[in-house]
Amino acid sequence: MAYNDAPDGWWQDFVGAAPARTAKLAVTRRDGSPHVAPVWVDLDGDEIVFMTSAETIKGKSILRDGRVCLCFDDERPPFSFVTIAGLASTSTDPDELLHWGTRIGGRYMGAARAEEYGRRNAVAPEMVVRVRPTRVTAVVDVAD
Repeated sequence: MAYNDAPDGWWQDFVGAAPARTAKLAVTRRDGSPHVAPVWVDLDGDEIVFMTSAETIKGKSILRDGRVCLCFDDERPPFSFVTIAGLASTSTDPDELLHWGTRIGGRYMGAARAEEYGRRNAVAPEMVVRVRPTRVTAVVDVAD
């Protein structure tokens, strides 16, 4: 089956759309086996930003090997998706933790709870993760 490539700029709109989609983050464990987990994200230009604890499998993998892949999909016919492979960098700066924790929390839980999520997530061992895309595959209307 041939895929329908998405137009330029489509993936940013798809990832940033409301209601927010949960990304599936793929990393590798220390033994090389795969690990996938959901993450809440936001965009900063073309970078995908999310938060995780440095003590999780996700966090440990990112600190060890910054290569990651994220997948977003629309589960409704005719189905669309984007996968983003990239290099992750991290920050534990308290101001960044509060800013992104609030912004991402508001995106998924609503403006009324944004500050609550920001304060809750702006503590160690949380870290802000930025993914700079190295390869984007964006496909629209898979079933058409």
